[in-house]
Amino acid sequence: MTSHEKFLAACSQWEQDFQTGGRTKQSGKFVTTSSLEVPPLCWPEDQACTDAYVEKLGFPGQYPYTRGIHSSMYRGKPWTMRQFSGFAGPEETNARYRYIIEQGGEGLSVAFDLPTLMGRDPDDPWSAGEVGKCGVSIASLQDMEILFKDIPLGKITTSMTINAPAAIIWAMFIAAAEKQGWKRADLGGTIQNDILKEYIAQKEFIYPPRPSVKLVVDTIEFAAREMPRWHPVSISGYHIREAGSTAVQELAFTLADGFAYVEACLKRGLKVDEFAPRLSFFFNSHLDFFEEIGKFRAARRIWSRHMKEKYSAQDERSMQCRFHSQTAGCSLTAQQPEVNLIRTATEALAAVLGGTQSLHTNSIDETLALPSEKAVTLAMRTQQVLRHEVMAGAPIDPLGGSYYVEWMTDKMEEGAENYFSRIEAMGGVIPAIESGYFQREIARAASIYQQEIDSGNRIIVGVNKYQIENEQIEIPILKIEAANIQRQQSEKLNDLRRQRDAQRVQECLDQIKSAAEREENVMPHLIAAAHAYCTLGEMVNVLREVYSDYEEPVTF
Repeated sequence: MTSHEKFLAACSQWEQDFQTGGRTKQSGKFVTTSSLEVPPLCWPEDQACTDAYVEKLGFPGQYPYTRGIHSSMYRGKPWTMRQFSGFAGPEETNARYRYIIEQGGEGLSVAFDLPTLMGRDPDDPWSAGEVGKCGVSIASLQDMEILFKDIPLGKITTSMTINAPAAIIWAMFIAAAEKQGWKRADLGGTIQNDILKEYIAQKEFIYPPRPSVKLVVDTIEFAAREMPRWHPVSISGYHIREAGSTAVQELAFTLADGFAYVEACLKRGLKVDEFAPRLSFFFNSHLDFFEEIGKFRAARRIWSRHMKEKYSAQDERSMQCRFHSQTAGCSLTAQQPEVNLIRTATEALAAVLGGTQSLHTNSIDETLALPSEKAVTLAMRTQQVLRHEVMAGAPIDPLGGSYYVEWMTDKMEEGAENYFSRIEAMGGVIPAIESGYFQREIARAASIYQQEIDSGNRIIVGVNKYQIENEQIEIPILKIEAANIQRQQSEKLNDLRRQRDAQRVQECLDQIKSAAEREENVMPHLIAAAHAYCTLGEMVNVLREVYSDYEEPVTF
């Protein structure tokens, strides 16, 4: 088949998919403010007759998915506006969730407080001063039931950002949904559950890497068998970028973690097409507009090629890199915080033009405190303006074919592949973590970035240029009284311990420990323990008896 014939065949296939195979019918007519009808997709018809075009770009919904994973993209179904939120106790966060839904939010995203992220109950001495401060406090099924009170879990997708104790929190969520009357197969959503990036960047780990990855595989296996609508892991570059990495490092380290999970699942005995369609990703959308778009496009191309050629995936869904994105928290400033709205809007537009499946827009006050209600509303309005007024989703991959964007996409891919080779030479992701390789690479990148700011070679508006003397910040601040929340949560937990069936609790904890010792899948036992109102700390500690704690080696 000639290059021209290949191109025509691909074009014909896309047109057919767009008309008949899109996720939904087009919603409305897409016209500019000058009444020009927006075509769904553009391509250089007079230059496209090359093998390279089909192999590197292709068409939306076609391998290698550079131009998007769906043939119709946002023409058929817009990206999901999923705002990240959580603070104080489950009662307060439940009220915020209902407010977000009333303001047009289409999916929930749960932020947990530090004790929950570290597997500690609110009455644990290590929790003092942090309960409910930077997320919602969840210690048992009782809290999970309150968190989602009057929110039908089978009708709205839910994302939960938690990692080390992710399997336990997911078990509580499943139990809460079952108590609402939903079947497991009804539930749609995502749990972040990406423990590898914790060792690389965020540092919220409990157990050593190898048993922690085993727990991730347990969740992937359980979802593949019982929860077909659920994404059991969201492989996260966001925190890697927030730690100071470059865009190339974020891309490479995130996908390397993804490949490590694939290999661990294959070692378990799962078939690639049994679990890979439900893997998802979470990327940072930073300020360098075109670099970010190139990063997103390269991610799709790299993932699809490796899944097809290295892991022998046959199902095209296994080759599709689905991702959520969030605007860059580390790009926001405490100085002149209103300017953060401009930063966030630009980053959100990059995510949309890069083909994200869902998006969280940060609030202008996040460098000062948890977002206020007004700031959350503005963040939501940012996405709504992009969708309805800017019509950013009307054309599919509108920057595809730009000399600069294609060059940037290629450079992102090239840089990531170089990192893959280095990681493979070290023996894989876990040996690279244990040697401190990722940490050193990120630290070096962060140091260079800070030096550029300090020298004035990189301008941050309001920080090292265009400052306002004696600036008065007049943004309302949401204040959390952590001591009061800790007291309330601890009292509630003590009442629960007195009322529950103590014998059943102990039996469930013994079963978790026994399953972990036998290296069985612990998910069924965690769900049973959640129904028995075992606490987060109790379940974490019984696994700690089997797996031990992890102490990170010192890295210079």
